[in-house]
This record gives sequence, structure tokens and C-alpha cells, in this order.
Amino acid sequence: MLTFALRTLRCRWTTFTGSFVALSLGVALLTVMGLTLASSLDAPERAPERFAAAPVVVQGEDTLRVQTRIGDRTQPLAHPRPIPRQTVAALRELGPVTQDRTFAVHDDLIGHPWSTAAFAPYHLTSGRPPRAADEVVAATGTGTAVGERLRTAHGTVRVVGTARVGDVGRAAGTARAVGAVGAVGAVGAVGAGRAVGAAPSVHAGRVVGDARSPGFERALFYTDARAAELAPVSTQLVVEAAPEAVRRVVASSGTGARVLVGVERRLADADPGRDAEALTTLNALFGTAGGVTGFVSVFVVASTFAFAVAQRRREFGLLRTTGATPGQIRRTVLAEALFVGVLASAAGCALGSYGAPWLAERVVEGGVAPAWFTIGTPVWPYQMAFWTGLSVALCGATAASWRAGRTAPAQALREASADEQPLTRARLLCGAALLLTAAVTLAVTLLTDPGDLLHRKTYTSRPLLLITATALLSPLLVRPLIRLLTPRGMLVRANTTTSLRRTAALAAPVLVTVALTGSLLGATATLNDARATEARERTRADYVLTSATGLDPRTVDRLRAVRGAEVSPTASSEVYVLEEGVALVKSEARAADPERLARTTAVPLAAGRLSDLSDDSIVVNEEWARHEVGEHVTVWLGDGTRRSLRIAAVMPVGTGDNGVYVTPANARGAAVDRVEVRVREGAEAKSVRAALRSAAPQARLLTRDAWLAAAHPATGFTAADATTRLGYLLVLGIALLYTALSLVNTLLMATSDRTRELTSLRLAGATRAQVLRLVALESLTVVAAGAILGLLVTTLNLTGMWTALGLQSVRSPIHVPWPELGATTAACAVLAVVAAVVPAGLALRGPVGGRR
Repeated sequence: MLTFALRTLRCRWTTFTGSFVALSLGVALLTVMGLTLASSLDAPERAPERFAAAPVVVQGEDTLRVQTRIGDRTQPLAHPRPIPRQTVAALRELGPVTQDRTFAVHDDLIGHPWSTAAFAPYHLTSGRPPRAADEVVAATGTGTAVGERLRTAHGTVRVVGTARVGDVGRAAGTARAVGAVGAVGAVGAVGAGRAVGAAPSVHAGRVVGDARSPGFERALFYTDARAAELAPVSTQLVVEAAPEAVRRVVASSGTGARVLVGVERRLADADPGRDAEALTTLNALFGTAGGVTGFVSVFVVASTFAFAVAQRRREFGLLRTTGATPGQIRRTVLAEALFVGVLASAAGCALGSYGAPWLAERVVEGGVAPAWFTIGTPVWPYQMAFWTGLSVALCGATAASWRAGRTAPAQALREASADEQPLTRARLLCGAALLLTAAVTLAVTLLTDPGDLLHRKTYTSRPLLLITATALLSPLLVRPLIRLLTPRGMLVRANTTTSLRRTAALAAPVLVTVALTGSLLGATATLNDARATEARERTRADYVLTSATGLDPRTVDRLRAVRGAEVSPTASSEVYVLEEGVALVKSEARAADPERLARTTAVPLAAGRLSDLSDDSIVVNEEWARHEVGEHVTVWLGDGTRRSLRIAAVMPVGTGDNGVYVTPANARGAAVDRVEVRVREGAEAKSVRAALRSAAPQARLLTRDAWLAAAHPATGFTAADATTRLGYLLVLGIALLYTALSLVNTLLMATSDRTRELTSLRLAGATRAQVLRLVALESLTVVAAGAILGLLVTTLNLTGMWTALGLQSVRSPIHVPWPELGATTAACAVLAVVAAVVPAGLALRGPVGGRR
């Protein structure tokens, strides 16, 4: 049967090519996603940066460890513990001790004490070390020169030297060489004062491995005394002594501090887990994207193969008439599917090997992935993609050939011109089962955990079930839709409703494209608007001051002293709770004075009173396992301190942004990063604003509306979600591009099969222009039907999210992305018309009587 199938391929090259293209592109898509996902599983080992030349680094406890019946549970502490003075004194007896301090200066510019520069090691390239409180040495990459004045969050400073990271080998045995470097000439003229933020941007450009980039940080080095003023708490230090002796001292102190030597010194660098966090984000992104694109490719490939087999009913009828058995027909179809599947899957794997590096470059350029991210050499993505493509091809062909093999010869010939039963019993049962499953799972989730519908993975994957169910039931839905769209007696209506299999196959890619666009973008817009609504209802302040570097106590006192202003400073922290005895859960917390907070913020409460918040209590939300007012709950604070706090009030879950409120006493080490201000009645707003700006010149002062627009935009994405947005749109674009190509592919296959039908219309008296106009109108009608089905799926999905928001005490309208849906539908319409009219026009060339 394989020989027979191969010999007849030349007569069916259009169908063969269409199936090959659909499958190869689908396998390529699976390969690309598999390779990127596999490459995001493991973070590379990174060499130490700031302490590459340090003998021993002692780091204060920065991890919370809680014993449970299944082992220790851990969470990184929001505020690492400092090393006690007694331990520091004991370490000084072993050798010189240099305390490290890191503090924010401006945006991504950070500050360190000059004595720690030797441990990178930094070497002066010009100027001299700092000697006064307003003098700094700038690291290479800050875009500054000797003599310049920089405005920072801690006042204006003067650059007296520049330094660059040198070779670690040169620093061996000369850890304090930097301090011995003399001044290099006289300091040049002081440049005009300019803001640090105006410095040219510096790309990290980190190299994974033993090499380090000179620009691994943008730093200013202060005198040790000034650094101690700006950062009184030191959480790590360098000891120039034998590691074993240091370990004995630290172990005997019982402080939980860690001794870092060798490659472990990288744990003392800023954000040592950034590589793992970046890969976690990538893994989640490509995992979700792989699921979506995998569904799209499998869906399209299965539909294409089923349609290709359904087109050959006339051929099957003739074979049955000449004596072919149903088993022979099925074996013929399966042999062809095996042949095409092997070739197309292999071609798709080869194409995917070129597409994956291209995708990696795009996500790196867009900031979604770190600069070092590249595609590795895993084998399993190729195997997964190849066998998935081959299996889908065989399954799609098997389902269609089974029905063709059971058809009697005469019945098959009758079906060659009309679809008598386009919706088989199996397809009806599968579609109904999936539809019922989607409805039941939605109802159960709404009743038990409505917040789950607001998670990205949920609202990304849930539409796939409904899309599949709608596509399976499309022959049942398309006919009434077309009757609504077209007038009675039109040939367009007759053609599209008679050949329902063809119509449903052409509408399926449009359905997937519109439904994915509407569901994913609509869910994001609806959720963002709900969060913005929450923030608007919660914020009573007229002005909001924010500071990425934090506000010192003196600045906060000046703000509180502003006449005519109600001031509520808050600090960001974290609280940890052990749920069900095994899960250590982290909750975002804000430390605030309850009386001041109530004047500027309308905290949503489901039970209790905000005024009951004290140093012995906490405000939680309903997502906590224990959330009854008056109950005591054991928590660990941001510095790891264990406390038993009484629940003073309970907030609704909302969109998930309602965290925890504690008092400043339960957030030691947390710096004030936001101050909400309300103008008192009778006070002049302009005067208050001017006084606020004068009291905190380093902070960013915004009006209520401006702050809400920046922190909680009603549409689009926040600045923090920009990378997620780019990755989201990139992957969605790939999936939609594939469905668009499949639409063109299916139309080319369908139109090439209608040559005899179109010729009959010409013989009946229709002009060539009339026939082409008919083909175009049929394509537009099918696209409209598919778009309506996609809009129906979008509406159902967004209605489920809207209901979940209502159950979470959030009132927000549904946002349907009409511009994106319109653009997607218009693109499908243009592609459909071109893909149908062009082959039809080529088939109708020449005199009418010369065609058969």
C-alpha cells in the first residue's frame, strides 16, 4: 500500500505539500520551545565579583530556616541580620577585619566604603582615594571623571578618583594595595553639577565563568566614616585570617553567620541568586508559551491532516468500487501519513535548530533573558518534537481514514459532492465532554478558589480547553452562523453550508487566532484594570513620595513637620508563616503607623478594625490559612525574629496585592520607601507641595493621579512587567503567525480541490470575475464565522475572570481588546481572500471549453 500511495502523490502534490508544510512548521515550533525551555533549566556557575581577592568573607544570617516534620523549610530574609559586635571583636583577634556596607545612592548607583575596594580588586586609574565626607571614587562604568560633582540621594559629592577592576592575581598578597595608591596629578577643574541619573547607560555584559566584566556594578566609594553614617548596619565583613580559625570563631558564636571562601564568595555579591531567578522567570515564560504553542501546533496539524484525508472521499469511493477493502484504504492513508510525518518531522527539527538561537537573541535583546543566555545542546527537545509530530500526523490521519474506510462505495461517491454527516458521533461526544469539563472545572474553581483564575498560568491555559471544544463542535455551530451572516438564496450560503467539513476546517485557524488574542490580552487588560481600581479606591492621599534608595529618619521627621499635611510613611518588608506545618509562605508586608495610615489610605477590611493594629498584632488577608480576628498566629518577621501576633483585622484577597500590615517595630531594618500625604482642610496644596519638595529633595514627588498611573496603570503593563510583556507578545506572535500560515495553507488545499466545481460555474455562464468574487465572499464569510466563534470563546473566558474578581470583592468591567481583535480578524480576512482568489484565478485561466 505504501508503493501505491507514493505513486499517486504526483496527482495530489497540493495536499501533500500542505500537509508537509503544516507538520514541519508545527514540529519546528515545538523544537524551538523545547530547546529554549531546556536551556532555561540550569543556571551557570558565576565567579565571585566584589570579593574575588578577599581571603575570607563572613556573612550574617540571611536565610530563615524553620524545622518541619518533612525537613527544614527555607526563605531568604528580607532584612539579613548583622554580625554581632562580640563576634566582630573575636574575629579582629585573628587578623584585620574590614566591614562591608552597601547602600543605594541614586537609581542603580550604589555606594561602598573605600576600604572594601581592594577585595575586588579595584585599582585607581586616576586621582586619589577619598578623604572627606563629600569625596568619592567612581568605578569604571559610572560615566564620570575626576572633578565632576554628582547630585545623589545623600547630597552632592565630588569625584576625586576613578577606579577599575583589575586582575585577581595582581592582588594576591596585596589586599590593601588600593589604599596605597597615591594621587595621580592634581584634580581637574570641577565640572558643572549634573544629576547622576544623566550618566550614560552601562550594559552589564557579565561573562559567566572565571572572567568578570569591569562593569559588573556602578559604584561610588566613600570614606569608611561616611559609609558608616549612611549604612550603620553591616551584614558582612572580610577577615584576613586562616579560614579554619575563622570558622571556629563563627561556629562558637552561634549567630548563624556563614564563612565564605573560594567560589562561595560569590554569595556575598549583590543578588547572588539573580541567575537562578532569571532562569525561573524564563522557565515559567517558556513553559507557558510551550504549552500554548504546542496546543496550537498539534491542533493545526491534526486539523490539516484530517481535512487532507476528508478531501479524498471521491478517491476512496472509487477504490471501494474497484474492490479495495476498508483495511486497505486505512493502511494506504496511514502509510502516506507515516511517509509525510517522518519527512516533515525531520525537516521541522532541522528548522527549529535555526529558530531557537534566533528566539534566544530576541529575548536577550528585549531584556527578558540575561545577557549570557544561549541555546544549549540538549537532545530530548528534538526527540519530543519529532515523535509528537509523527504521532499527531498518524492520529489525525487515523481518525479520518477510519470513517472513510467504513463508507460504502455508492455512499462515498454521493458524499463526494455534499456532506451528509459532517459531525460524527465521536466528534460530538468529544466536543460535548470537553465543553462540560470546561464548565465544571470553572464552576468548581469559582466555588473553591476563585483567586486561582487570576494567576497567569491559569488564564493562559484555561482557554485552550474551550477552544478545542468549540472547534470540535464547529460543524454544528457554523451553519446557523452562516445563515445569520448571508441572505437567503445566495450561492455563498449554499456552498459554505453544504461543504461544512471544509468550512469548519477553514474556520478553525481563525477561531484559534481570535480566541487566543482576545482571551490572553483581554485577561491581562481586565486584571490590570481591576488592580488599578483597587489602588484608586485605597488611595486617599493627595501626594505620594517614593524613593528607591529609602528615606533616612531625619528626612521622615522633616516631612512629618510640614504644616498642613497629614503624613503617613510606610516601609516595605516581609512576613513568613508556616501553613499546614510544612509550607513556609512569604507574604509582602508594609510597616506603618495605623493612625497615620488610616488618614491617607482606605484599607479594605473584611473584618476587624485597623485601629487595633499594634506592636503585638498584625493585619492579614483572607488567603491566610488562619484569618479570624482575635486569633494568634505564629510568624517570622523580615529579620527572622519569631513572634506570636494577634490578628487585628482581615483584608479580602482582592487581586492578590493585599498583603500584610505590621507596625514599624515589627519591621526592623526596613527603610521608609513611600510616604503618602494628604492636604489638611484649609491648607494650600501648592504650599504643602513646595514644603514637601524642600523637606525631601531626593524623593520623587507625584500627585495621586500621576502615582496611580505609574504604579498601577489601568491599561498596558507596569515598567516592572515590561520584560514579561515583551516575552508574552513575542510568544503570542509566534503562535498567531503559525495559525495564520495554517489558514493560508488550508485555503490553498481547499481551493485547489475545487477546480472542477469552479469550472462548472464558468460553463453555466458565470464570468471569471463573478467566480473569483464568489470565492472571495466565501472566504470572508468563513473568516467572519470563525471570528464570531473566537469572540464567543473570549467572552466566556473573560466572564469567568470577571466573576472571580467579583467573588474577590473587586468590581471591574470586562476589557475586550477590540483593536487587537479587529486587526487580527482583518489580517485573517486579507490572508484568506488572497489565498483563495489567487489559486482560483490560476485555475480559471484559458478558455472555458478547454478545461475538464
